[in-house]
Amino acid sequence: MRRKALTKAEPVIPAVILEQAKRSISTDRLKQGAKCVVCGAETSVSASEQLCWVCRRLKISAWREADQQMPAQE
Repeated sequence: MRRKALTKAEPVIPAVILEQAKRSISTDRLKQGAKCVVCGAETSVSASEQLCWVCRRLKISAWREADQQMPAQE
């Protein structure tokens, strides 16, 4: 008994859309060139401070802790 020859399946996503997606991803990677001033990790392009997301979160939580400790010292 012989198997049926496999027919070439149509791609689910057209090749044009795949190429556009690949190009948009590659341009996003090129934009990320800024480094965090604390740890040297990559930062987002739109960041006003040159901090990565981890260092930015640490800075915010440190501010919150400092605000909570101020009334206790007075």
